[in-house]
Amino acid sequence: MAQVRIPTPLRKLTGEQELVTTDGATIGDILTNLDATYPGLGERLCDEQGNVRRFVNIFVNDEDIRFLEEKATVVKDTDEISIVPAIAGG
Repeated sequence: MAQVRIPTPLRKLTGEQELVTTDGATIGDILTNLDATYPGLGERLCDEQGNVRRFVNIFVNDEDIRFLEEKATVVKDTDEISIVPAIAGG
């Protein structure tokens, strides 16, 4: 199972867990399984078309999925996935 690091603002949906595990062959599978296990998480990560929201960054072993294959990025059981919300400010 891949490990997924949950950012502080979303931990209320995971029972305050910082690190959760889930199955999936791709990032898309991981996101689907996370939403099934932790309802409400999916809508905060993906838009109505199922695309990762612009202000959400997802990394697989420190590599941004936007520079890989987005939701089709293949995930191994030993991978660590990090969900990082974008920070804006002045």
